[in-house]
Amino acid sequence: MTASPNNQEIIAPSSDYQGYLLEPFGPIGIIAHTANEAFVRQVNDILYEKRLKRKNEHINPYVDSAGYLRKDYLIQSQIVRFTTGEGKVTLNQTVRGHDLFIITDVLSHQATFPIFSEAHRTSPDDHFRDLLRIIMAASGKARRINVIMPFLYEGRQDNRHARESLDCAAMLQQLYQLGVANLIIFDPHDPRIVNAVPLMGIEMPKSAFKAISTLIAVNPSLKIDRDSMMVVSPDESGIPRAIFYSSLMGAPLGVFYRHRDYSVSVEGEHPIKELRFLGEPIEGRDVLIIDDMINSGKTMINTATVMHENGAKDIYCIAPFGLFTNGIGAMQEAVEKGIIKQVLCTNLIYRKPELLNAPWFVDVNMTPFVARLIDAINVDESLGALINPSCKISDLLNQIRIGELFE
Repeated sequence: MTASPNNQEIIAPSSDYQGYLLEPFGPIGIIAHTANEAFVRQVNDILYEKRLKRKNEHINPYVDSAGYLRKDYLIQSQIVRFTTGEGKVTLNQTVRGHDLFIITDVLSHQATFPIFSEAHRTSPDDHFRDLLRIIMAASGKARRINVIMPFLYEGRQDNRHARESLDCAAMLQQLYQLGVANLIIFDPHDPRIVNAVPLMGIEMPKSAFKAISTLIAVNPSLKIDRDSMMVVSPDESGIPRAIFYSSLMGAPLGVFYRHRDYSVSVEGEHPIKELRFLGEPIEGRDVLIIDDMINSGKTMINTATVMHENGAKDIYCIAPFGLFTNGIGAMQEAVEKGIIKQVLCTNLIYRKPELLNAPWFVDVNMTPFVARLIDAINVDESLGALINPSCKISDLLNQIRIGELFE
């Protein structure tokens, strides 16, 4: 509080304000450049419902501003392929002055396009080049460009061994140089990738709250306490991720240590010579195996097998991204043998129909969360509580422990 020249007091604005009272940066525009348009349509519809409610309640003066409430926030775009495999992007609607959100799924591999009259399956490299084309088409017109890339392209190539390329750092710098203001990625392989572009806004929300709440919803009899459950990291690199779950759920932590043969490389990975477990006795406990992704499924299955052989009760595999690059056959077999009970992954990436139809697979719906992120970023709301869901998870588990689960 300060005094003005005419002795009138000037009251400093309160720091206790709600994000939805802030002024939008610009009208929202959403571009879905991958084949995952159903996901983006759901995000659009949820965002519309949120803003419609605010407009009906006239919750702030900005609800009447141009472009704040629209039935359709999607900006139509077209990717044209030449017969050589080269391409170009055309935006079919104006993006001038918009706060643009490009939602991309670099793992969406069901689409194909012809190269010299032969079908070519769209790869992550192709998707990334198309993303760059969209950014270049919108540059200088959109007021701000934000990219939502749930699975970080080249995120596993975050450091260098011997003469390897630094693909992740190069990719991030390229986005920054093209004018991307914010990059939103979920559960990255290593959060230290932000050091590659210290001047670009990178947000890394967790899928943990939705994973835990979904697990509880589909398994209401699951006991979450120190004596009934254990959280396990399948490798040493995933320990911080497992600690997050373990600490909030009050369950002991177990860790697998992988002794690798670094003199050999098979399909880009060094084979595991020995698997060692560090932790409390497993017998009679439900086990949550936490990882950042299920690639082929081999790591999850090997880990679960050791747990099962040591007397674990029910085993649940939780990962934000279920890639299943070699199909679901091995996981199906593990379920049929009673080794694994359920697998929970988000809908942030493309999932094959065979995976979605598997009775042991649980799809964790992240569309409300993505819509909430877009809504918050558009008004430059603080994202702290959204990025780190610790309080929400603690509240949820406390409600369960006292037997009163509220919405």
